[in-house]
Amino acid sequence: MKLRYVIYGLIAIAVAYLVFYRISANKKLAEDGAGGGKGKAGPAKGLQVDGIVVNTIDFENFLDITGTIEANEAVALRAEVSGLVTKINFQEGSNVSKGQLLVKINDRDIQAQLQDALTKERLSATNENRSKQLLQKGAISQEEYDTSLADLQSLKSQAQLIRAQLAKTSIYAPFSGKIGLRAISTGEYLTPSTTIANLASINPVKVSFSIPEKYNGQITSGSEISFTTDGLNKTYTAKVFAIEPGINTQTRTLQIKALTANPGGELLPGAFAKIKVALNTAKGAILIPNEAIIPVLKGKTVFISKQGKAQQIPVEAGTRTDEKIVITKGLKVGDTVLTTGAMALKNDAPVKVTVVKN
Repeated sequence: MKLRYVIYGLIAIAVAYLVFYRISANKKLAEDGAGGGKGKAGPAKGLQVDGIVVNTIDFENFLDITGTIEANEAVALRAEVSGLVTKINFQEGSNVSKGQLLVKINDRDIQAQLQDALTKERLSATNENRSKQLLQKGAISQEEYDTSLADLQSLKSQAQLIRAQLAKTSIYAPFSGKIGLRAISTGEYLTPSTTIANLASINPVKVSFSIPEKYNGQITSGSEISFTTDGLNKTYTAKVFAIEPGINTQTRTLQIKALTANPGGELLPGAFAKIKVALNTAKGAILIPNEAIIPVLKGKTVFISKQGKAQQIPVEAGTRTDEKIVITKGLKVGDTVLTTGAMALKNDAPVKVTVVKN
C-alpha cells in the first residue's frame, strides 16, 4: 500500500513539473513577441521574401512562330491536248524565260485540218464576193447573198477554232523561273493529266505563316520579320505584303505572307522557317515577373513593401511574355514589388525583403 502511494506521489510531482515548465515557456514566448520592440530586443521578425525595385525600360515584344517558304510563282506544267511528244526544249533544273517553247506535241493532223478549213474559207470568200456583185446588179436577192456571207463567216470560225487547237500543241513557259525534273520523254504519248515538270519562280520567295488572333492589328502590311531555316546558318529578313482579311474560324489564326529577295536561290520552296515577329514596342514600360501577379475576382493585384510591411494594391496589366508582364497602372518607379510568399502574405504583415535583379 505504501509503495503504491509513493508511486502516485512521484507521478503527481512529474505532471506538476511539466505543467509549470510549459506555462513558463509559453509566457516567455509571449513576452518575446509582445515586448520585442521594447528595449534591446529589436523589431519583430518578419516573413522573409524576395522583391524587385520597379524601374522603366523600353519594351519590345517578340512572337516566335513557324512558317513555310513558298515560291513567288509555281505551276505544274501540263498539256491541254493529248498527243505524241515530238520535242523537249529544256534542260532539267535550268532557268527558263517567259514565253520560251518547252514542249512540242505532234500536230500534223491538226495542220491538215487547218489547210482543209482554209481552202474552204477561200472558196467561200470567192462565192461571197461574186454574190455581192450580183446583188448590186439585182441579179440575186438579199437572202441569197446573206446565205453566202453566213457560209463564209462559219468557215472562218472553224479555221479559228482549229488554230486554237493547234496552239495547244506547243507548251510555253508562263513566267520566268527554274524548271524541275521532267517526267516525260520524246515519243511518249502525253495526256492532260500527265505532269511534264514543275516550274517555280524563286526570286523573290514568299514566307507564309499564321499568328494567333489576339495579335491582330499588331502586324500590318510593310511590317518586317526575321527568320532562319534549317541547314543555313543565316538570318533573313522579309517584309509583310499580304494579310488575310478574316480569321480562320477553325484554328483562330490570321494568315500572313511576307516577301524576301533570294538572288542566290538558297531559299527553297517548302523549307521550314523559324520566324521572329516584332509586335508592339513600348517606351518607358514597367515590367514585373509573372509570379508577382495575384489574380482576384475583380482583376489583378500585387504586394509591395512599404515601411517594412506588405501592402496589397490593385494593378492593370498589358502584354505578357514567358517571364514578365507589363503593368500599365497601379505601380510607380521606386516601388518594391514582392515576388515570393504571395500565399502567406497579408496586408500590414511585417516582411523582410531581399531585393533581386529584375
